[in-house]
Amino acid sequence: MDFFTPLAHRGFARLFAAQVTALLGTGLLTIALALLAYDLAGAQGGLVLGFALTLKMVAYVTLAPVANAVLGGLPRRELLVALDLVRAGVALILPFVTEIWQIYALIFVLQSASAAFTPTFQATIPDILPDERTYTRALSLSRLAQDVENIASPALAAVLLMLVSSNTLFFGTALGFLGSAALVWWANPPRPAKRAEASTQRRIFTGIETYLATPRLRGLLALTLAAAAGGAMMIVNTAVIVGDLFGRGEADVAVAMAVFGAGSALAAILLPRVLDHLPDRPVMLAGAGGLSVALIFGAIVLALAPAFGPETWGLYIIWMVASGFLYSAILTPTGRLLRRSAEASERPALFAAHFALSHGCWLITYPLAGWLGAWAGMTTASVMLGLLAAGAVLAAKSLWPRTAATADIAGDI
Repeated sequence: MDFFTPLAHRGFARLFAAQVTALLGTGLLTIALALLAYDLAGAQGGLVLGFALTLKMVAYVTLAPVANAVLGGLPRRELLVALDLVRAGVALILPFVTEIWQIYALIFVLQSASAAFTPTFQATIPDILPDERTYTRALSLSRLAQDVENIASPALAAVLLMLVSSNTLFFGTALGFLGSAALVWWANPPRPAKRAEASTQRRIFTGIETYLATPRLRGLLALTLAAAAGGAMMIVNTAVIVGDLFGRGEADVAVAMAVFGAGSALAAILLPRVLDHLPDRPVMLAGAGGLSVALIFGAIVLALAPAFGPETWGLYIIWMVASGFLYSAILTPTGRLLRRSAEASERPALFAAHFALSHGCWLITYPLAGWLGAWAGMTTASVMLGLLAAGAVLAAKSLWPRTAATADIAGDI
């Protein structure tokens, strides 16, 4: 099948398997961490988990460019394996913590390693798959893996929790990272291209400066904000919407998140063929514009839910599927724009810059979605986040004008 063409390349197939393994471990970590926070803090467990996730975003935003500047010249295989071992080591320590501050310290270390690992890993793939058509399908496979993980990890955790204690999930996380390390070593990714001579301080800011000076990437950042607005509404508020507005149980929360992931996965499967015929800009703008409209019109469904819950539940599920599809339509082509915007030697810096800046968008929208939902209601939250997404779309059209996008069709840098 054409969609799976990248897996014919042994190096990519092994790295893809490493990504899937690490994703499963990360999914178990999120669930185990929530349960650990509840064990240590009781009713304040949500606050503890929220702060731990905020630390994750802070680490991503601040450390990704620094890690690339300091570590970017090292051999990739050894670097990625070392970072996986750090993450596995932290996961093995977490079951034994007794104080909340220890959770914060360990999570910051683990996520700091991820801030170095993920952009390096992402920048490796275009070096392995130089053909854009094949690389596009690799990006879709990566998006699909993330969507499947959102369904598989909770299911795996549920099965494990019937057999073992919650802290045992951390050992599953460690196995995920150790499996990733073994597969990365087996894949033996190519060494990074030689970088131009520059000071560490200069390298920290080079990627961000290049990113913000490139029209398509400025537009990408605005579109990422639109995706974060929609994603935050779904991730942060779904449990409250399903429970309070529709009066349904925990199983239906899982159903709602699963269909959001299914919509995203469907887009990931369909997008490669679409992008064979259409440029990235109209596809991504359509996805972001559609998501902003979906958020605003979705507010109608949420407004009707308290009075007409059973009748509107089906509309809500359709809304979640459509939102997942549009969300993925924005994010899946991201790597194509980054790949196109720099030579191989400078690509890791751009991937690190995007990693930091995109998580900055989530650092804004996560608390905004929670605050709006809690204090203004879910209907207002959906409208306001939809307006934020619409503003981001208008900004993207201005920052990434159609004239600048003509070079993208030819793949020019």
